[in-house]
Amino acid sequence: MSSTTHPRLRVAAVQAAPVFLDLDGTIDKTIDLMAKAASQGVQLIAFPETWVPGYPWWIWLDSPAWGMQFVQRYHDNALVVGSPEFDRIREAARKHRIWVSLGYSEKAAGSLYIAQALIDDQGNTLQTRRKLKPTHVERTVFGEGDGSDLAVVETAIGNIGSLSCWEHLQPLSKYAMYSQNEQIHCGAWPSFSLYRGGAYALGAEVNNAASQVYAAEGQCFVVAPCATVSKAMHELLCTDAGKQQMLLVGGGFARIYGPDGSPLGKNLAEDEEGLVVADIDLGMISLAKAAGDPAGHYSRPDVTQLLFNKKRREPVVLQGPAEPEKAVAEPVSTPVEAAAAAARQPVVA
Repeated sequence: MSSTTHPRLRVAAVQAAPVFLDLDGTIDKTIDLMAKAASQGVQLIAFPETWVPGYPWWIWLDSPAWGMQFVQRYHDNALVVGSPEFDRIREAARKHRIWVSLGYSEKAAGSLYIAQALIDDQGNTLQTRRKLKPTHVERTVFGEGDGSDLAVVETAIGNIGSLSCWEHLQPLSKYAMYSQNEQIHCGAWPSFSLYRGGAYALGAEVNNAASQVYAAEGQCFVVAPCATVSKAMHELLCTDAGKQQMLLVGGGFARIYGPDGSPLGKNLAEDEEGLVVADIDLGMISLAKAAGDPAGHYSRPDVTQLLFNKKRREPVVLQGPAEPEKAVAEPVSTPVEAAAAAARQPVVA
């Protein structure tokens, strides 16, 4: 019998549509889902990418000029870390004794970032992170993260890490996460209903495969929430037949995978809202690690190594005020030196 006790817990991946472009409404729905999960014994719940206040789908549907009609509203309803709205979620986590991985559009001064937060069951914010590189047209909306955002947090329920969307297709970023002994991975995704039939790489098959491979490659549990596109969102954004074809209602494909890549929990129909729930045992990770640990016994650092810069990048570094110049003291002469100078004789040591 092993003397080590491994955490066992129930986890949930959210599959739902936000109250689109409505900060308070989406936070209300967030708290309702947290309460629902807690009532089912869930200890960790994960929300989709940019769940608050929704993913900016207009960037994929028309020109930047057309999309400008949504920009101010999107900024106004983005989430500010430390704000009263953010604290509502922290308080709900404490109230329901549930851990939360939250995907949101972060408003920081004048910029937006694709972000995730990890909040414990006491309402403490253990981590906030930003997507390192927004994907394709996302770069017209969001800024970038840095190496400090590739971090795994050691917690009482396991070592928890997070990535968003196509960060799961970045091999070096994944390797940086694996190297930190990640045990539970929260992989946040938007809906998989864009360009269906026209861009296979954006669909559920490829992107769920990315989550599944992450689990098998990193030998960790992957909780992969996925949002849906509601009828209200579709009506607002898809104003002509072309847009209606490019973005469909539904697209929810939330999944949970074990450290051997096995699917866990009961999946929902793509237009159904709810939770995918699974019970996980972190003791199973050692069985998967025995086969292949990519940053450990299965690595070849003599052949390939990763250069990983974890330093936070700051656009402005404040320097203190210049110190006043110190007066230069005149050299003090010894009596011998003074006498020699007076006699114009050299000093002999």
